[in-house]
Formats: sequence, C-alpha cells, structure tokens
Amino acid sequence: MSTSDWSLPETAVFDRIRTALDDETAAVLATVIAVDGSAYRRPGAKMLIRPDGGGAGSITAGCLEDEVRALAADVLADDSPRVETWDLTGDDDVWGLGIGCNGVITVLLEPLDESHRPIVDARGAGDAIGVATVVSDEPEIDLAVGDRVHYTPADGFADDTDLPAVLLDELEEPTRTLVATGKGETLTVETDAGRVEVFVDGVRPPPELVVFGSGHDVDPVVELANRVDFRVTVVSFRGGRADDDRFPQADGVVSASPREIPDLREWNADTYAVVMSHNFLDDRLALERLLATPIEYIGIMGPQKRFEEMREEFAAENRPITDAELERIYTPIGLSLGGDAPYQIALSIVAEVVAVTNDRTPQHLGRRGGPIHDRAETKTD
Repeated sequence: MSTSDWSLPETAVFDRIRTALDDETAAVLATVIAVDGSAYRRPGAKMLIRPDGGGAGSITAGCLEDEVRALAADVLADDSPRVETWDLTGDDDVWGLGIGCNGVITVLLEPLDESHRPIVDARGAGDAIGVATVVSDEPEIDLAVGDRVHYTPADGFADDTDLPAVLLDELEEPTRTLVATGKGETLTVETDAGRVEVFVDGVRPPPELVVFGSGHDVDPVVELANRVDFRVTVVSFRGGRADDDRFPQADGVVSASPREIPDLREWNADTYAVVMSHNFLDDRLALERLLATPIEYIGIMGPQKRFEEMREEFAAENRPITDAELERIYTPIGLSLGGDAPYQIALSIVAEVVAVTNDRTPQHLGRRGGPIHDRAETKTD
C-alpha cells in the first residue's frame, strides 16, 4: 500500500470500501475496536486490505500494518472474522521498541460483505449511523464474532437482527451517545446467559466547511481542508469564477450574493464558515447573514481593525453584535503560527477550524495534561 493510500481522508477510505462492494472485490476490513494506553489511532479507525496487499486507510502509524495484512490473507481464506490483540508496551517485545505505539491495540478483521453497505450508504448520504458488532464468540446465546445490527438516531436498532432484545436494550443508551459523538467503544454487557462483548461504532458524516471567496488564497484552504476530511463548498461572490475546474478539490462550487446565503443550504452546527472575499461590503453582508444561522464558527479574514469597522457599521444600523455572537466570530482568522506564505496561512486557518470542530483550545501537546485523544464516555446498566 502506498503512502498516499495510507494517509487517505476517512471519506476517501469509505469511497474505496463502497467501490470494493460495488465491484464485489474480495477484501478485508480491519477496524480498531479497543485501545489501552497510547496509540496512533482510536477505536473506529479503519483499513481496507485487498488480497494483493494493497488497500486504503490506516489503523496505526505503521506499527501493525504489515502484521494485519498478513492476517488478512487468513481471514479471506477462512471467510471468517477474527479479533486480534497486540501488546506494544513490553520492553522485551520488539514491537514495543520505539516505533510510535505504546499501548494494547485490539483489531477486528472481517471479510468485506454487504453487512457493511448501510454504513457507507449512510455516510455518503450525510447521515449518522451506529453499528453494534459482536466481538466475542458466545455459543451459549448463539452469538459469534461479526454478528451485527445497525442503529439510526431516528429509528433505533434495525429489526433485521438475531441479537437478543435484552442485549439491544442494554446497548441503546451507549449507542445513542456514541453515534452523537462519532466515537467507538467496545462494551461488555452482562446478560442472564453470559457476558457479551460488543463494539459499538458511531459513524458520522464529515463536517462541512463553506469558504466564501474566489481569490488565489482560497485554493490552499480548500486543499488542506479536503485532506483533513472536511466536505468543502466554495461560494463565489460578485461574478467570481464559480466552476468545478476553478476549485477541483472542492466538493461543490456555487455563485451567489451574500444576501442569498440563508437559502444556499441547510445550515447546522456541523457546518463551519470561512469568509475571505477581501471585499469589505461582501464580508460584512456575509457576516450578517451567517449570524442568523446556527453555525458556531464564522472565521473572517482580515485585521482586527477591519472587523472593528464592521462592528461600527452594525451599530450604526441599530444592529449591534452581541457578546454571544462574538463568541462565534473568529477574527483575525487562524491560529498564531507565525507564517505568512499562502500555505502557512491556510494551515493556520484549517488548524483553527479543526480545533473548534474537536472542541479543543489549541496548545502544544507537550503542555497538555492527560491523553492526547478524548475517551468516549458511555455506560451500560
């Protein structure tokens, strides 16, 4: 597998999974289902593996990929899922010697089949979905590794499942939480018939970034945002070029006036806006319209003085910007990284949006207390 395939955004990995399903290509899907200690990826990370050793996605920084590819051949030959655990913490274990991982990592390897279709369909449609997969053989209650049921926020668990109702009842609340947060966790459920381990994977569509502007500085923002798995739409103002060839890495390009912003799409808290038209009037009108939406991040290119002039115009029109609205406005846009080249500026912008998306206050990881990755907070009765 090439480096570019290893580092694909999650959306591209799901696209590869869909293609393999459509083409009926033999493949194995490896999913991290549990991590104890430090690891490069968290539960839910996926890697598609073809019989020739190629594929897409990553589950570690390279610590286990060769091992997993070797096991994938056995999974395909047996046509049966399996769970494997690697302990990378021991000093006497070659896998624990300074290769970037220092935890216990458990991975589910499964032959890719149509039971994965609802996941890729939901993500492609922009819908959230949960997947509860049995990861321990439980012959006493007629359950085996790979048995699964899908969950949607609107309808709950699907009816087409052999998982017992008592198990689904215990999984209902944690599955709802994991779907809402887009996280995954292996849960242990105690039933009268015995203990069952189930990996619940909350799969959410990627967040959306809408960039207002059509200048040359938009291109690197679109490119970097695409690479970190945002769906990106470019909105061009005042006759700016608005075709797919102008921004080939955007998911959509439209032409509109700032006054039309409320009608462009359904705005929600999973949408983020970057305003960088460099036209004062357009930016001010765009800000006014965006403040009327529920989005929580409105980034505006330009110095603080420029924004203060906007605030003065708002006040002169008897429409002062409130303190609550100021909390949603990020200007000057971007993190203070010190660079002024186009890609350095774009990096500071996209990094800020990623931080806000993950509800983080940017800081050096070396000065952060606790784990790098947030842990899911769920419970079963």
